[in-house]
Amino acid sequence: MKILLAHSECANDCAAGRLVRKLREQLEESGVAVLTAQTAFDAEMLLVSDPMIQALLLDWDMDDALSHRPARHVAETLRSRNVSMPLFLFTDRENAAQIPLEILQIASDFIWLFEDSAAFIAGRVMAALRHYREHLLPPMFEALARFSMTHEYSWHTPGHTGGTAFMKAPAGRAFFDFFGENLFRSDLSISVGELGSLLDHSGPIGEGEKYTARVFGAHRSYHVTNGSSTSNRVIMMASVTRGQVALCDRNAHKSIEHAITMSGAVPVYMLTTRNHYGIIGPIPPENMTREAIARSIAENPLVTGDVDPAPVHAIVTNSTYDGLCYNVERVEELLGQSVDRLHFDEAWYGYARFNPMYERRFAMYGDPAEHSPDKPTVFATQSTHKLLAALSQASMIHVREGRNPISHSRFNEAFMMHASTSPNYAIIASNDVSAAMMDGPGGKALTDEAIHEAVAFRRLVSRIHAEEVERGEWFVNVWQPDTVKNADGREVPFWQAEEEHLASCPDCWTLRSGDSWHGFGKLEENYCMLDPIKVSITTPGVRRDGGLEEWGIPASVLTAYLDGDGIVVEKTADFSILFLFSIGVTKGKWGTLINTLLRFKSDYDANAPLDRVLPSLMEAWGERYAGMGLRDLCAEMFEAMKSLRTTSLLGEAFSLLPRADMSPSLAYERLVRNEIEQVDLDACANRTLATGIVPYPPGIPLLMPGENAGGAEGPVLGYLKALEAYDRKFPGFGHDNHGVEVKNGKYIVSVIR
Repeated sequence: MKILLAHSECANDCAAGRLVRKLREQLEESGVAVLTAQTAFDAEMLLVSDPMIQALLLDWDMDDALSHRPARHVAETLRSRNVSMPLFLFTDRENAAQIPLEILQIASDFIWLFEDSAAFIAGRVMAALRHYREHLLPPMFEALARFSMTHEYSWHTPGHTGGTAFMKAPAGRAFFDFFGENLFRSDLSISVGELGSLLDHSGPIGEGEKYTARVFGAHRSYHVTNGSSTSNRVIMMASVTRGQVALCDRNAHKSIEHAITMSGAVPVYMLTTRNHYGIIGPIPPENMTREAIARSIAENPLVTGDVDPAPVHAIVTNSTYDGLCYNVERVEELLGQSVDRLHFDEAWYGYARFNPMYERRFAMYGDPAEHSPDKPTVFATQSTHKLLAALSQASMIHVREGRNPISHSRFNEAFMMHASTSPNYAIIASNDVSAAMMDGPGGKALTDEAIHEAVAFRRLVSRIHAEEVERGEWFVNVWQPDTVKNADGREVPFWQAEEEHLASCPDCWTLRSGDSWHGFGKLEENYCMLDPIKVSITTPGVRRDGGLEEWGIPASVLTAYLDGDGIVVEKTADFSILFLFSIGVTKGKWGTLINTLLRFKSDYDANAPLDRVLPSLMEAWGERYAGMGLRDLCAEMFEAMKSLRTTSLLGEAFSLLPRADMSPSLAYERLVRNEIEQVDLDACANRTLATGIVPYPPGIPLLMPGENAGGAEGPVLGYLKALEAYDRKFPGFGHDNHGVEVKNGKYIVSVIR
């Protein structure tokens, strides 16, 4: 237990100081760790930096006994982050009558230092502290923590029985010591009835799901322990089956391909856009209209006489991998004309509900009570572990019932099909805790911090870029608006805008129609917004019209350089690198990134030898890159990209829908029967793919199973051949394409015989 005692006299030799120290002694005798602060600034810094503080005792006269502004600010800082922590105000009865109503409403109690004894005051504080701690933890985690302390003998699975089995062998003991006893004591099974069941959503697990639904704005929520890939499969298996049409964002994760394959649904795709950097844009609204959907279904060769042409399910990726967020209300309006069930894959976007920056741009927007039965039924999948705080594989499904809903009992059949009877309880508990962290003002405080850190980083990089360009030099840039309207209405360069305005005004991030920076042409007003926390750094080399400059720096070289400095990025394209500013990012973390970017420029300009700046590359491929400097490598790679047209071919390959020769389900059946053969790209022309081809990252299919590869010189094979040639030329910088096997430098794919 820890409290913060903030009093201006706590270290002074005066009557008030002696009484404050006596109170501190009483609390410490009760087993409480007491932090002290003598100024309002110190108190605020401790509150922000130490989440283990569980009560605040605050001097109302601190730093200013007349205006009380400093103490008021400390109290408001606390409540902006935590509404339930006990807040005691040091005052007297005369001054208490003058305290403003808004402060009285957020205070828990008063301390009459000169009237009550230290023992009595300490007793009041301890009672409030115990009550706070009893209600601090979310339901499932509280039950799990309590059960792990009962020290029962286990006669059920798992067989390590609280970790004791690991302690019987050297390797096991090392494993036990590495993770610690609590992990193993909380690794339980469905046999422990006190915790309920993930499969029937009972007990504390079920209570945790209800709590999660309230926090995330759903009618009901489900904890999933196998990631959002499984969550997507659960939803689609519950919603669509053979002989039915599913409308699919072509910018969809591979798990959607799996769900289509498993369910037997007929996919009808909605094409997205790409810009000059190869960044994936939104589905244009004109592709979502009733007329456009009807036309796509009519033109789809898989929608034959035995298929119902009325779509029953639609899935949209929100936000896109690169951070573009839809106006979900508008998407509902458009797709709701054609389909009753909407499914938003929000794997990278679970934080959106908790900050006004994203208002109406996420699936569970607004009050769930206002989601009327005449609206579409809406599903959302969220990878809690990606950009919230949870263990890997933690995921959530959220549901709002509307038209043609799927009852819990029906939905749960699909859920159980993909769940384990032995789920990892720590993963479930981490979902529970993640919801608790985002509940109340805590969610806004955490997301505000992430947005502010991202904005500060963006402003600094764009300022350095502007200053270097003015000097006739170069530096990396950020993919974001060139200018924004500041709080006073003036249009200013992005880096000159006020940080607070950028961190709180969605208009600064909305893609305006025709703006050249985003490269998506004409867009409906307010349709799409760039997420501030998804930061794409761009390297020199590509023009906004899509052509290449005279010189350039392939982003993969910068990624390799960063990796050598212990900086691991999220995604690398030809001339852009994606960085995610999650709630765990700190100033120190991105400060190191800035320093490394500056050092990269210095090493590039000096043509620093590769054996110094990219030692791991030289260790693996020293003969290939012998004698080269950093600028030499970038120049050679850039010229290859230019001659191979990798960037422009990417846009062409993803801008057209390949012809579907058979459904993904049928292609998979042929794969299982081994009615396939492996061929190189030359022999792949006009053949039907047995497996999808999915460039990673971001895991978006280039070709789906059952689709035709097209002509030998067509956009798809042309792009793959360019990648193949590039990979052969630059070992250590190869592309990762799922569905492609590399043998002796040649791409090999599986096609239907």
